[in-house]
Amino acid sequence: MDNRPASPFRTRVEKAQERAQKRDAVLTAAVRMFNARGFHATSLDDVAASLGISKPTIYHYLGNKEQVLIECVTRGLEPLRAAADQARSEEGRGIDRLRRFLIAYARTNMDDFGRCMVRTGDELLSPPSAAEIRARKSEIDRTLRALIADGIADGSIAPVDVKMSAFAIAGALNWPARWHDPNGPSSAEEIAAALVDTLIGGLAPRPCAPIRR
Repeated sequence: MDNRPASPFRTRVEKAQERAQKRDAVLTAAVRMFNARGFHATSLDDVAASLGISKPTIYHYLGNKEQVLIECVTRGLEPLRAAADQARSEEGRGIDRLRRFLIAYARTNMDDFGRCMVRTGDELLSPPSAAEIRARKSEIDRTLRALIADGIADGSIAPVDVKMSAFAIAGALNWPARWHDPNGPSSAEEIAAALVDTLIGGLAPRPCAPIRR
């Protein structure tokens, strides 16, 4: 039987968990302010005040304002990268794999970090950071194009222009990041499904019209 008194000191694991929780709290407060007010109109003093902490505390956990924004954008991209990896590894018709990927894409763009990812333009970041974010977004675009091409190859998608179709789909699914109201009558899941079904319908092959003689 271990009669040693319980240690009042936190373990390394507990410290790591506490640090992660505090970082998450700062990021959530920051991303919501960025989305509501805009990046330039939000200061780290505002973020710190909303949490009852000091600005140096934010520097300690995340760094300066740009580093906070980059972390927010990165968190918005992570679900898209995971969905892209899954779509590339799945089997089945291209149009079905594309639909599942687009549902995840649309849904992600309506959460806090997804909104920030969509709304963050290159002009808000330093050149090295902008290049890094562009490279990550390009990876998502390549997956989207590959899925469309796969569908064309297996006949589940009409022979459309892959590049233009990808641009049109991404543009349509990025807009909810600006107009979706989380407190509105339709959930993000419902909106995502409705948008994707409309877009997918435009890609499906159509029977050839009979030739009039």
